[in-house]
Amino acid sequence: MLSLDLERVSSRNIEAIAIGASAGGIEALSVLLPVFPGDFAIPVFVVIHLPQDRPSLLVELFTSKCALRVREPDDKQDVSAGIWFASPGYHLMIDSDRRFALSVDEPVNYSRPSIDVLFQTAAEVYGRGLLGIVLTGANNDGAAGAKAIADNGGAIIVQDPDEAQAPTMPSAAISAVGSAIAAPLSRIANLLQHLKVGVTP
Repeated sequence: MLSLDLERVSSRNIEAIAIGASAGGIEALSVLLPVFPGDFAIPVFVVIHLPQDRPSLLVELFTSKCALRVREPDDKQDVSAGIWFASPGYHLMIDSDRRFALSVDEPVNYSRPSIDVLFQTAAEVYGRGLLGIVLTGANNDGAAGAKAIADNGGAIIVQDPDEAQAPTMPSAAISAVGSAIAAPLSRIANLLQHLKVGVTP
């Protein structure tokens, strides 16, 4: 059944991918992000909970692991292909004109950047063309955002909680989204390698 569910996702025309992670997230992302080829044609947005009082080293860390370009976006920058990490201390949002927006609004689920904020804004822009992925984490951030993606016609994949270093976040997303597909990281990585990307009708 899992294979059939993943095949349904891989047959969609995906326009963007949004990934949320917290505790244990660097290890999980180190399995997923390197699978993207250098010419992968759609944006990959990533929020991982980090301390707000120190610079992020994620761009440097993942640039050495990934063929796809890795960056942090500037406010009002056009969205384009590549891996985009939310900056510490800023919510990452996607505007209706497909530009990034950075916000210092109050934390959501004690987090800024918040996975929910990214997911909810991206869901409104990309609709059925959005794939949301919720990984390991120790709070509920991402559950409301995952529901917003599903409500707008997008697909949700969740790291199998039994495999996750911190199962609370993926479990909360599964509870919030009845159509969420739970899978181990190895299966998610395989799916990402075979995605059909393009413009959703």
